Amino acid sequence: VQLQASGGGLVQPGGSLSLSCTASGSVFSPNVMGWYRQAPGKQRELVAAMFTGGRINYVDSVKDRFTISKDNAKNSVYLQMNSLKPEDTAVYYCYFRRLPSGDDYWGQGTLVTVSS
Repeated sequence: VQLQASGGGLVQPGGSLSLSCTASGSVFSPNVMGWYRQAPGKQRELVAAMFTGGRINYVDSVKDRFTISKDNAKNSVYLQMNSLKPEDTAVYYCYFRRLPSGDDYWGQGTLVTVSS
């Protein structure tokens, strides 16, 4: 499985950005697609994930600000990020998890910087 992510960049606090990621290769259902992030000096954390069946998980710090969506037909996942805060600054990684095996695949990472 190969993952190609796009989006990210520099935005002022309170602004919005969107990320997208498309999986190719041996993409089978069921699966999970989503986003992790890693800020400087911190561990990588799950931001949002969406299962094939529609179940969604968010880290508490982004609830009500970020929205994940998934197009199973296009093997793509999207992350709409609103009301961005400086603490959202991180490298965001798209990931794909094959179920039930749990095999994980990662995209190349895209930098999101929230700063005035």
